Amino acid sequence: MPIELIGMIRTNNRSEIHGPTHATAETEIDLPFLADFARAHEAAGFDRVLIGYHSTAPDGLAIAAYAAAHTHRLGLLIAHRPGFLAPTVAARAAITLDHLTGGRIALHLVSGGSDAEQRKDGDWVDKDARYRRTDEFLDVLTRVWSSETPFDHHGEFYRVAGAYSDVKPLQQPRIPIYFGGASPAAIPVGARHADVYMLWGEPLAAVRERIAEVRAALPPGREIRFSVSLRLILGDTEEAAWATAGDILDRIVASRDGQRVIPDGLRPQAAGSRRLLDLAAEGEVHDARLWTPIAAATGAGGNTTCLVGTLEQVAESILAYVDAGVSAILVRGFEPLEDAVAYGRDVFPLVRAGVAARDAALGIPPIDPASQN
Repeated sequence: MPIELIGMIRTNNRSEIHGPTHATAETEIDLPFLADFARAHEAAGFDRVLIGYHSTAPDGLAIAAYAAAHTHRLGLLIAHRPGFLAPTVAARAAITLDHLTGGRIALHLVSGGSDAEQRKDGDWVDKDARYRRTDEFLDVLTRVWSSETPFDHHGEFYRVAGAYSDVKPLQQPRIPIYFGGASPAAIPVGARHADVYMLWGEPLAAVRERIAEVRAALPPGREIRFSVSLRLILGDTEEAAWATAGDILDRIVASRDGQRVIPDGLRPQAAGSRRLLDLAAEGEVHDARLWTPIAAATGAGGNTTCLVGTLEQVAESILAYVDAGVSAILVRGFEPLEDAVAYGRDVFPLVRAGVAARDAALGIPPIDPASQN
């Protein structure tokens, strides 16, 4: 099957190399850049782009609508935290945007790994309860999408009477659901609901283990795909790539008062971030080119493990994740716009050719690209 290539867009041209703080209010939403950024991802051949969620960030649904208005094919993957919109309201918002974009959206459900982050938006539910809430949220949301008659629901977190939507999703059987969560409590929820379970960039053995854990929790008859999120650092030679990685790390460290390892007292609560920090503590490089020091320096607040090498080496490493059971890759760089263009021009052709060769070896016929549009 073809690999799904996912990018990530934001409203300004910044990353960790520009410092840990947000841009000023005057530049936080740069509309010309956002339009150019979305178009650049489409031109580079990304299948869809993730729009992240943070308690201080611009609204993802609105960003998706704006990006869709400036593109034709690009899919929009919108991060959503259950608990702040009623599932009936979220369901209708997603249906509406699905129609307005011509069936290009998907939802990425993130239950929230930090109590402090949740409380900024007024949520005081503890972490395990947040996963129970996500489970119930998705029950109601997907039922609104599919039910042909009004229904009642009385659960731990939500109670509705006569819930119904006059309009149904344009995409059938439903809008795709992506899911993230590294806690033990996350696995059964993702296994029950997700079309794609998203993992951060860990060594191949750990990714195989995570995939096996989720597959073991799948209800009978369910199928699921997996995504891995990575940062790519490229060079004309391997030495040049590692030199660039060192320069990027130095810029990040300099912006953080020389901090190369986040203090123990500031370790994040999120299980996924802790896994990356533990990985960094074990060693800087895993599987030949999975590089961890940026995760250590930043607290692994997002996908911060990197593949470092030449185009061919990085493509080979991505294909190793495909061989481990992954069918979607989220990649982004540290010069957001410039790197997105480079990945589409230089890396994606090698990855797609490698996947096609693997399919051919298995006797799987190629898919006409026009049928995917």
